[in-house]
Amino acid sequence: MHTRRIPRRTTIRAIRAIRPIRPRIRARAVAAAVLSAVALLASACSSSGSASTTAAASTSAGTAELAALPRSTPSALAPYYDQKLTWRACGVPGFQCATMRAPLDYARPGAGDVRLAVARKKATGRAKPLGSLLVNPGGPGGSAVDYLQQYAGIGYPAEVRARYDMVAVDPRGVARSEPVTCLDGRQMDAFTETDMTPDDQKETDRLVEEYKTFAEACGAHSAQLLRHVSTVDSARDMDILRAVLGDPKLNYVGASYGTFLGATYAGLFPERVGRMVLDGAMDPSLSARRLNLEQTAGFETAFQSFARDCAKRTDCPLGAKGSTPTRIADNLRTFFLKLDAHPVPTGDADGRKLTESLATTGVIAAMYDQAEWEQLREALRAAMKDNDGAGLLALSDSYYERDADGRYSNLMPANAAVNCLDLPPAFTGPEQVEKALPEFEKASPVFGPNLAWASLNCTYWPVGATGEPHRIEAKGAAPIVVVGTVRDPATPYPWARSLARQLSSGRLLTYVGDGHTAYGRGSSCIDSAIDTYLLAGTPPAGGKRCS
Repeated sequence: MHTRRIPRRTTIRAIRAIRPIRPRIRARAVAAAVLSAVALLASACSSSGSASTTAAASTSAGTAELAALPRSTPSALAPYYDQKLTWRACGVPGFQCATMRAPLDYARPGAGDVRLAVARKKATGRAKPLGSLLVNPGGPGGSAVDYLQQYAGIGYPAEVRARYDMVAVDPRGVARSEPVTCLDGRQMDAFTETDMTPDDQKETDRLVEEYKTFAEACGAHSAQLLRHVSTVDSARDMDILRAVLGDPKLNYVGASYGTFLGATYAGLFPERVGRMVLDGAMDPSLSARRLNLEQTAGFETAFQSFARDCAKRTDCPLGAKGSTPTRIADNLRTFFLKLDAHPVPTGDADGRKLTESLATTGVIAAMYDQAEWEQLREALRAAMKDNDGAGLLALSDSYYERDADGRYSNLMPANAAVNCLDLPPAFTGPEQVEKALPEFEKASPVFGPNLAWASLNCTYWPVGATGEPHRIEAKGAAPIVVVGTVRDPATPYPWARSLARQLSSGRLLTYVGDGHTAYGRGSSCIDSAIDTYLLAGTPPAGGKRCS
């Protein structure tokens, strides 16, 4: 990601609902996330605060509109809004940490608490402070605390960090905030290696069994929590944090799934929106199937861009210099088919080989950032020419957040838990996937079959969805800047256009480029527009385009 980049870190294909939107961790001038990379939609909330009740207002799009909550704080929630945080050192110089309480169930505030990890870095300048700036890198499942400490708190522009207290909270179910847990490391290895393009009934049954095993493990280890990790729940938690920090309005920068979280907050609390940036935007009005299908097309767009670049180089392992993108795609598919029959060695300490599934994940991981295309070419060359799959396995492991000791972060469990609560499943069973394969293959000849089968994940989830597709208008909110990248693989550009149109105060800012999200990617035009908005409150003109 050009100058603001930390080594790759998030996006799970693991949960395989909608491709997780990998949170991106980036840093300016240091080598230091989020779909379906993709993240999903939240349930709407009624005025009573029940996350399972959707607003009934109809729209021209045929979906409900997210209803705002009452402006007054219910008395049952007063103890949460009135709490005082105890800040302490947390091992990273310059940062402080605290634990915040929120009700496990907003419909029954007296039924128990969930404890949320919060971190901050105080404003560094002497000029008049602008309050707190909450950041979220996406996922769902990405650690906002990690993002703050590894990038935002040190890599955001100095002018922004001088005026704002930089703040993050790990959403419920994520990382330090009472994480959702499912499989152990070896079980996760088996899950990630499962063939995602079954060729016969036996392989289909095996894939279904892996989904069921994953879901059952999550239900066994996190039964109570799974019912209360929706995006609406986390958005309401952010309002408690806003109040506890003493801010009259919420200033916020969210990337990937973080845009859906931020937009949900705006829909629930429009009058409390301060300066809000939604970078790499999601469209809350789409069903899980539409999200998966459109994201599949987004990854194809990104791959075509990679293929055109690869064809200009003498070291392209997928074709001679001057090859067409179609030829390069055909050669990649042929390579995947060979791996399906004969996985290649990797030298992994646990004996893992590079399977078709892991190789596909490795390629997808590199689509998030064009800075990783060189690494992808090298990894493909080693696997295709030297029978060495270590490079692609490393890309896959980074995508799944697997460390050298075989431990996985909770990114994948949290991603599934949120996605499967926010939207009904894309498919009811493998028969529907098989019928949909031609449509997915048309969207992406390279990734279509894999991503179609990846959409089965929520089918077997132990907790029913509480949300459904809906529009977010946030009537009365201050200007909200919605950022879209034209060749974004995980959050396709049309999603940003749609969200900007839905929001009553949305301002669309377009980055004509590659990769996932735009702020801090190297465009002075994008960075200047967002920095000016955060510092002066002046949003860019709607429709502004940058390269």
